[in-house]
Amino acid sequence: MNVHQFTFNLFSENTYILTDNYSKDCVIIDPGCSNYYEQNILMDFIQNNQLNPVLLLNTHCHIDHVFGNQWVKNTFKIPFYAHEKEMDNLYKLPMYAPMFGFPPFSSPFPDKFIDEKNTITFSKTTLKILFTPGHSAGSVCFYHAESQQIISGDVLFRGSIGRYDLPGGNYHTLIQSITEKLLPLPDQTIVYSGHGEPTTIGEEKQFNPFLQ
Repeated sequence: MNVHQFTFNLFSENTYILTDNYSKDCVIIDPGCSNYYEQNILMDFIQNNQLNPVLLLNTHCHIDHVFGNQWVKNTFKIPFYAHEKEMDNLYKLPMYAPMFGFPPFSSPFPDKFIDEKNTITFSKTTLKILFTPGHSAGSVCFYHAESQQIISGDVLFRGSIGRYDLPGGNYHTLIQSITEKLLPLPDQTIVYSGHGEPTTIGEEKQFNPFLQ
C-alpha cells in the first residue's frame, strides 16, 4: 500500500490518498481541503496519476478533517464511511465553523457506518478498522497489516497524543485506546497522523512522554 500525504487548511491537517500497485483505484481519507486552491492540489495529484477514487473515509469528523467531504462527494460520486458516533460532530459543523472564523458549511452524512466488525477493501488492499475513541467519540484508525502502516487520525502523534478536552474526548479512554489497540502493533509500523510528521509504534513506545 502506498500512502500519499497532503497538508491543508489553517490547522495543518493531513489528508491522505491510499493507492496500491495493482490498479488505479484509491481511497481518500480526511479531506481537509478548505478552499479552491487546496482542492486543486488534490485534483491535480489524482488526475496526473490517473487515479480512480472509490471511497471517502473519515478517521473522525472534527471540522479540520471534513472541510473537503462535500467537494469529494460531489466531484467523484463515491460513498462516504465513518463511525456512527461521529454523527454529533457532523450535526454541529454549521455551529462550529463560525467559531473558528469559517463561514457555515456542512458535510454529507455517511453512506455507511463502520466499526471493528468491518474491513475496508479497495483494489487488492484490505484495511483493518481499529475503534480508538478518546480524542472523539467515534475515532477510528485504518491499519494495513501487510505493509505495516496505519492512518491514526488524531489519536497518536509523534511525541504526543490527541487532544481530549474537546466534546466527546476523554483522557483515560484515549490512553486505553492507544495502549490496547496501537501499541500492540509491530514496532516498525509507520503511523500517519492527522497532523505532523509520520512516526513509528516503536518510537512512540520508547520516547512518547504520554506513554511512559
